[in-house]
Amino acid sequence: VELSYKDYRDGDRRKVMTLSGQELLRRFLLHVLPKGFMRVRHFGFLANRCRARRLPEIRAAIAAPVATPSPDADAQAETGRPFDGYPCPSCRAGRLRVRVSLAPQRRDGG
Repeated sequence: VELSYKDYRDGDRRKVMTLSGQELLRRFLLHVLPKGFMRVRHFGFLANRCRARRLPEIRAAIAAPVATPSPDADAQAETGRPFDGYPCPSCRAGRLRVRVSLAPQRRDGG
């Protein structure tokens, strides 16, 4: 099996790697979690349940400046207008707006 990949150590050059089918499956299965396990993305002081409480404590401990809101947020707060959406990542001229928010669905069918 031949795979194309980007080698970041070699100036972001595109390269081709040849693997046996067995080695490809072995590498793929390294990313599969056993049933019942959940991938942990944030833990410790970055965990959702304690992030808001811990970040000011951490900033105080390392004497970091307090985070201030962006100028855009201040301007919107002063004008009283609702959030106008995000800039388009392609043209930066248009605006992306949230039209529908989808709630997560349970996998067990209930």
